[in-house]
Amino acid sequence: MQRPNDPLAQRALFNFNITGTDLYDLFGKYGPLRQIRLGNDTNLKTKGTAYVVYESPDDAKEAINHLNGFHLMERYIVVLYHHPSKQQASALAKAELRAREQALAEEKKRLGLKDE
Repeated sequence: MQRPNDPLAQRALFNFNITGTDLYDLFGKYGPLRQIRLGNDTNLKTKGTAYVVYESPDDAKEAINHLNGFHLMERYIVVLYHHPSKQQASALAKAELRAREQALAEEKKRLGLKDE
């Protein structure tokens, strides 16, 4: 578990498809929010997730304690500290590399260059 003063501990992650306004209403009860980002990329498997960033790690901890398992819109939400995994970083890097390779191939084709 991360220390309360760790900046990454200020983030809460949960699985559910909901609007940003609803999230501000729900999570804002536990302290000032810095930002909320809704995941919407199915290729990176972020659809149905949201990152809630509090100004204070203590507020994030309070929200996790109260909202993990909270029944919302006929579903139970899961609220966790955000721990970026190597697998997610690797998937993102691979997607970016594929996009760069495709752009390079298109540019070579446009310029009439051939691979050697």
